[in-house]
Amino acid sequence: MFPIRDHNPSGRTPFVTYALIALNVGIFLSYQHLLNSNEILRVYFDWAMIPARMSDGEGWSGLFTSMFMHGGWMHIAGNMLFLFIFGDNMEDEMGHVPFLVFYLAAGLAAGLIHFISEPYSQIPTVGASGAIAGVMGGYLLLFPKAKVDILFIFIVFFRIFPIPAWIMLGLWFGLQVFNGVVVDTSAGGVAYWAHAGGFIAGIVLTAPLWLRLGGTAFWDRTEGHPPHPEAKYTLTRSSIPKVPRR
Repeated sequence: MFPIRDHNPSGRTPFVTYALIALNVGIFLSYQHLLNSNEILRVYFDWAMIPARMSDGEGWSGLFTSMFMHGGWMHIAGNMLFLFIFGDNMEDEMGHVPFLVFYLAAGLAAGLIHFISEPYSQIPTVGASGAIAGVMGGYLLLFPKAKVDILFIFIVFFRIFPIPAWIMLGLWFGLQVFNGVVVDTSAGGVAYWAHAGGFIAGIVLTAPLWLRLGGTAFWDRTEGHPPHPEAKYTLTRSSIPKVPRR
């Protein structure tokens, strides 16, 4: 079950969001041919965030550069999908340059939370997930009742249905916290606390904008929905003919 789009059209072209997607994809393509070789270890050592190195006073630049690296095709595809869905509306509300600053600040905050949670881990950490979690946190604060279309797949059955953003994003955040508590990530895996930390950072960093818009009065005016007409999508039935039974 994962989101494929929202019903919240943006009022301007999200140049920064598109540029971030292009930059992430371009950087990934520059080294993806090394993923199954030992050479990728050198790439990660130079550019990923390695908490143990940071604890020794080294490699702090990885806190920034790791935000533009990914560990595989599914990793980057999932992250860029989430950025594409939620980034345009945040950029629309904040403006291009403030959104870029917000994105980078959320990513740095997420990295610091991960460092605090695993200060002596020697496992390289890569991914834009923390920064994008910040975008999701900000989106939740501004548009809690925006509709998000979810694709649900169960074996051969699939269906698209809309749910409010607060349910989808709230469940996502809850899963990060739950997994951060119960899952042992010392041997590698998902940086759950980076996700949770980025999400909270996104809410905090978006709060000044939310207050300028009126705070709870903004929610009252819009009833938690986007302050403009929502996009309408029409689902059509498949034209595949039915096979009659004998």
